[in-house]
Amino acid sequence: MTPRVSFPVSTLCVPLLAEGFNLTTATVIAFTEGPAVDADGNVYFSDIWNNRIMKLATDGSQSVFRADSGRTNGNTFDQQGRLLSCEGAEMGPGGRRRVVRTDLLSGEVSVLTDRYQGVRYNSPNDVVVDGRGRIYFTDPCYGDRSSMEMEIEGVYRIDQDGSVIRILQQPDIQRPNGIAISPDDRTLYLVDSNPNVGGNRKIWSFDLSITGGVSNQRLVYDFSPSRGGDGMRLDVEGNLWIAAGINRARREGESTEYPAGVYVISPAGSLLGCIPIPEDLVTNLAFGGHDKKTLYITAGKSLFKIPTDVVGWSVMRPTCGKREERNG
Repeated sequence: MTPRVSFPVSTLCVPLLAEGFNLTTATVIAFTEGPAVDADGNVYFSDIWNNRIMKLATDGSQSVFRADSGRTNGNTFDQQGRLLSCEGAEMGPGGRRRVVRTDLLSGEVSVLTDRYQGVRYNSPNDVVVDGRGRIYFTDPCYGDRSSMEMEIEGVYRIDQDGSVIRILQQPDIQRPNGIAISPDDRTLYLVDSNPNVGGNRKIWSFDLSITGGVSNQRLVYDFSPSRGGDGMRLDVEGNLWIAAGINRARREGESTEYPAGVYVISPAGSLLGCIPIPEDLVTNLAFGGHDKKTLYITAGKSLFKIPTDVVGWSVMRPTCGKREERNG
């Protein structure tokens, strides 16, 4: 048998390639985002590029949950096991730019909000629920900004009576993305990820009041000058698990100092560790499994999973033999 000989691609192919060659992406076949896990352990995640929501069942089978997702990005579950989705405006036409709620039993889809003070949102991105059932979502604008009807990229709260209040905006933040709430409902965490040169790549924390207001802004971590954070979840100890970094810089002002991965950061801002991900543009994550010790990670065209020694945070109250969930 002829022994196998390995050559670096660059060494083997240089004589056959144009001078100054650079491998680039010709097209995208999928772009995964927004994983959320239901009470039975099924994983729902967005494929923004193909404008759909996918479902990975506990038996490993995969199916299309929603064929026209309105360019859904982030997803999570509320205490009643209803799926909350941020229908955005990225990666093609058909973005509905609203937040919706799906009853998985009846299939009924309710529009929670599609405008603020009569003006359409930019591109709802990520969503979380607090212990009182209030919904918080981020509304940045990435990519084409010509469709923006409002100048503000903000964070909003939907109260239980359906009213919507903007709780954060510029100049306190630049471009809000991932969002999470601590297990004790006292802290709101926000990813502020602006890819422009000199833009924020920061994780902020805010005191969260009993009425849902935020105050006392503090810096938790800064990913500059690398790609900033995207999605974020917490474990039961209150540590932040953040999808961030990049393996190949895309633009001026972006470095590979933080490779693509899931970064675990304490509430005090200490970097506790990193899970490297072998695909660029790590976008989001969610804890699942019967014990909440399986981490599902969306990145590029893939959905990854890895077992953890810690338990992910979500509200899982037994009710008639069924579990309820918050925070995906």
